[in-house]
Amino acid sequence: MHRKFVIVLSSIQLWCMAVPGARAQAQAPNSDTLKVNIKQIEEQFLKNNLTLIAEKYNIDNAEAQVTTAKLFANPDFNFQNGILNDTHNAYKNQSAGISQLFTTAGKRNKNIRLAQIGVAQARYQFFDLLRTLRFTIRTDFYTIYYNQQSAMVYDLEIGSLRKTLSSFKEQFAKGNIAQKEVLRIQSQLYSLQAEYNSLVTGIDATEAELKMLIKAPPQSYIVPLVDPGFANTTSATSIPYSKLLDSAYVNRYDLKNAQITVDYNKINLALQKATAVPDITFSLGYDKYGSFNNNYVGGGIDFNLPFFNRNQGGIKQARIAIDQSKVQLENQQNQVAMDLATSYKEALRYEDLYNSFDPGFKSDFTHLISEVYKNYLLRNIGLLEFIDFYDSFKTNTVQFNNIQLNRVTSLEQLNYVTGTPFFNQH
Repeated sequence: MHRKFVIVLSSIQLWCMAVPGARAQAQAPNSDTLKVNIKQIEEQFLKNNLTLIAEKYNIDNAEAQVTTAKLFANPDFNFQNGILNDTHNAYKNQSAGISQLFTTAGKRNKNIRLAQIGVAQARYQFFDLLRTLRFTIRTDFYTIYYNQQSAMVYDLEIGSLRKTLSSFKEQFAKGNIAQKEVLRIQSQLYSLQAEYNSLVTGIDATEAELKMLIKAPPQSYIVPLVDPGFANTTSATSIPYSKLLDSAYVNRYDLKNAQITVDYNKINLALQKATAVPDITFSLGYDKYGSFNNNYVGGGIDFNLPFFNRNQGGIKQARIAIDQSKVQLENQQNQVAMDLATSYKEALRYEDLYNSFDPGFKSDFTHLISEVYKNYLLRNIGLLEFIDFYDSFKTNTVQFNNIQLNRVTSLEQLNYVTGTPFFNQH
């Protein structure tokens, strides 16, 4: 009877031996495997991301609008040649004129300034998009890494239980073990497979998003290269909170955009007031025979009289826009402070939880599993107890991976909220 357990558990022993030195891969690598570190991922992102490239065109478009605003109005020219008249030389009658519009009250300079602010806004929007996408690729990268670590544990345990189940079925057919032992192994296997499939589905979704961001081939498989000790190189408490808050106010491009929007609306108010001042058109005309004397040359001036329309509505809207943008700026500042406070508290919680784990926990638990295996061979413990130890090892390993992921993600969140790479992990 003892011999049958040696046969049944041979695969389990292999699993126990494999766990300590294994590295996570949820599937076998292929020719399209991309083994990359976080620096390489960011380089590919900056080079290939189509969303970022498309957003950059908005800056070029805004700069073109500055060029347009600097241009003066073209002069107007007109020419007439006589066709019919009572005189025999009517066809010789010719007249010509030229006119030039001149804007008043500094409208041109104000329009140039608005266009220049538009360039700054386009740049702020670009860099804010860059901040958001960089946060996404970094968190995706670490999510894939830690979930692949967890998937490896599932993969090995499922492979081992499949072999064990096959052996148990053979022993049950020979009448050496009870059916309940077969069903217990089978139930454990189905449960693990369901959890594993859910985990791998999440990895695939995150990987698809990351590949889209770096423009990697759809069929490629990303294997993040991470130094296991990198999480110990920094701490949320290494930067004073006041410095984090000051950096957020200074370096958040969405906040800069809200601030410059106030300036935009102030200049727009000045422009709307200037619009109430009529522009002037100067003209010069020549008429060969059509005037009271031949070869008539005359000059003129043209402007509207602002009796009724003095752009009252545009001025009122501009004033409202200033008040509105100030409220939006204050709200954005409050949101930045609130986001930082929440993210900082979260980072401290995950750091305390991470530090509470014994560094030797994993190796100690692995050694315990090996001892449990030996005791099972000696029939000192039963099948259910052995399976429970198996399940505890898997659960605790996955939980520890999740804690590490949450801690790294919380530090990346602080980078994102402050707009500054204080805690960049490499």
